[in-house]
Amino acid sequence: MEAYKQEFIDFMLESKVLKFGDFTLKSGRKSPFFMNAGGYVTGNQLKRLGEYYAKAIVNEFGLDFDVLFGPAYKGIPLAVATVIAFDNLYGKEVRYCSDRKELKDHGADVGGFLGTKLQDGDRVIMIEDVTTSGKSMEETVPKVRGAANVEIKGLMVSLNRNEKGKGNKTALKEVSELYGFPTAAIVSMPEVVEYLESKNALDADLKSRIDAYYAQHGATE
Repeated sequence: MEAYKQEFIDFMLESKVLKFGDFTLKSGRKSPFFMNAGGYVTGNQLKRLGEYYAKAIVNEFGLDFDVLFGPAYKGIPLAVATVIAFDNLYGKEVRYCSDRKELKDHGADVGGFLGTKLQDGDRVIMIEDVTTSGKSMEETVPKVRGAANVEIKGLMVSLNRNEKGKGNKTALKEVSELYGFPTAAIVSMPEVVEYLESKNALDADLKSRIDAYYAQHGATE
């Protein structure tokens, strides 16, 4: 496992963004773990988060893109933090864009987007916190493709829960097959479990509950 992945797992736990316990997900599933990117609230946390996203994007998709698109609302600070990280780490100027939940009908920036205006030929990386059902992509991919003749190069999330989406595949896999672009995560939940086990930081009861959860909800690919 790459060093930045191990550091990112420690960072999620340190920031209390990845938690273990008993949680009810939006899907109704009862999960022994939960990840909430809204827990990154300080300048240092957002700086580091952007750097982890930038490293993962370069590792998976390279540097040949122009725009980072973060769906409202949580994707907005993710996109902003990551474009700053690209400038600091790689000296690469990347534009950010996000959608608005409601159209703005006044001022100089009317319309349905924040940040840069999407242009024909733009190469876009989508960025969000976690994809459990793929619903946010159902809403935003048509918006992005409808705004200009762009190429979506991929989607990067922070954590792949590696559980079933609408079928037996992960939501990330379903998004990739539905929209025709690659998807990736900074880390997957199996990598988190593997890393914590290697540090003897996962007690037997929690490991048993995680295993039971995946026996019921784990994806086949």
